[in-house]
Amino acid sequence: MAEGRGNRNHPRNLQGVLQMAVEAGSASEGPAPREPMTKERMEFLRGALAEVCKGQMDEVEQMKQCLAVLSRDECRGRGSEEEEEEKDEREEVLEMLSELCENLDNARDLMKLGGLDLCMSRCLCHSEAGIRWRAAQLIASCAQNMPEVQFYLLNQGALLTLLQLADHDTNSTVRVKALYAVSCLVREQEAGLRDFVSHDGFSVLMRGMQSDSEKLRTKSAFLLLNLLTSHPEHKDTVLSMGMVQQLVSVLRSPHSSVHEHVLGALCCLVEDSPRGVNDCRDASLGLEELLNQRVQDLRGREESLVNYCFKVNMKSKWTLFTFLFYVIFLVNIINLYLTRLVI
Repeated sequence: MAEGRGNRNHPRNLQGVLQMAVEAGSASEGPAPREPMTKERMEFLRGALAEVCKGQMDEVEQMKQCLAVLSRDECRGRGSEEEEEEKDEREEVLEMLSELCENLDNARDLMKLGGLDLCMSRCLCHSEAGIRWRAAQLIASCAQNMPEVQFYLLNQGALLTLLQLADHDTNSTVRVKALYAVSCLVREQEAGLRDFVSHDGFSVLMRGMQSDSEKLRTKSAFLLLNLLTSHPEHKDTVLSMGMVQQLVSVLRSPHSSVHEHVLGALCCLVEDSPRGVNDCRDASLGLEELLNQRVQDLRGREESLVNYCFKVNMKSKWTLFTFLFYVIFLVNIINLYLTRLVI
């Protein structure tokens, strides 16, 4: 790191970004004689900054108005039409907050306004599934790439609530969105991963891969693969749960996109792990026969898929590319498995 760079103050708002841009532009042009700023230019800069600040304040005001809607007492017993309108309004403001909080400054401001507390206390546990999954989406939007917000949510116990929703909610969309929020709290976040392990999060992923929901199976397998790749120290924990057996059972299901992540997870579990290799070599699993059969099933299907794509629509060519990529991936992975299984 260059000398002095560690003391550099990074901008914390739009005004700071503007100041940095002005300084950078001045530096690139080399030293220039300082001249008094003209009155016209000063008024222009003031107006520009006022517009920037106004836009930022407008978004804060929008968030406050949204929180006012979520804070209102619900109109129970006032007629089904009014209740439906109120539900729609709450869903709309949650969607608006999620969109606004894609801006990191807004996510931090929402936290300071008490919006995350309100979301956890009144929305995640709401009787309407549409409100529950939008609340989980909002938490994911705020937590993604925001350590400050992540720590706050973890301290408030959000992870356990989200894991319970991902594991037990009766609505598949709620389960998918809750698992997405879990992912935003634990990926590349050591404190979040510790909480995840302590709350038996890997078991939640295992059950998610056995779900009837294709999206939930895929997201569960993807998160498992990501965590095993970035934190191989948890292999023994996962293996002791019988994860290899569970993954193989998923591979026996009809071919789907989840198989790519499952195969990747199996690769992680056998990498530098005698226990993982032994689990895969268990004769009762029949893994070697399964993988050989799957390769045979997929071979020769490229031509038929090409004809199908051209008959239906040329735009379907992306389906073809995805399929061919997967075939190549699967064959390479199986070669790796077979090599290790015979060692």
